[in-house]
Amino acid sequence: MKLSEKQALLEAVLFACGDPAEPERIAAAAEIDKGALPGLADSLNEAYAENGSALVVLCLDGFYQLAVRTEFYEAIKTAADTKKYAPLSQAAMEALTVIAYNQPVTKSFVEHIRGVDSGGVVNVLVEKGLVTEAGRLELPGRPIAYVTTDAFLRCFGLSSLDDLPPLPEQTMGSDAENEDMADGGEEDV
Repeated sequence: MKLSEKQALLEAVLFACGDPAEPERIAAAAEIDKGALPGLADSLNEAYAENGSALVVLCLDGFYQLAVRTEFYEAIKTAADTKKYAPLSQAAMEALTVIAYNQPVTKSFVEHIRGVDSGGVVNVLVEKGLVTEAGRLELPGRPIAYVTTDAFLRCFGLSSLDDLPPLPEQTMGSDAENEDMADGGEEDV
């Protein structure tokens, strides 16, 4: 059975909302009468059932949400866990290093050190449970401070932050100076 235009529009709005949404918001976005929403949701559920769809429209305490039928929860959980435990990207490792050695830090501090936008990377680290919010700093805008978690320590085999390896010394300048001195050059003062 093909969805009607109204059903497809309701499906699109519910999908875009993600979380449970109030009927007024859905009705306004889908350009339908609020009173027609329950019947339209029921007809959409009937169409899903006829087609064997994994989707269902839920009405939760008067709010509507597009969801997956309960028999698919385990597959969805597995897929979400697989994403959660995927290896960290180079950008995520860089941001995690900045946070671990300088915590508590803000996203803007991580961005300043890395030289690129790091908001998304920090959010991924929070989602993976390696970093957490540690409150807000008493600075203009009250930015969120981030710290590493116990999961971070477990993942990297550390018993505490004191077990972090020391940062390498910056030897680039000293090596260049040593080469200048070996060539008979004078050290700039």
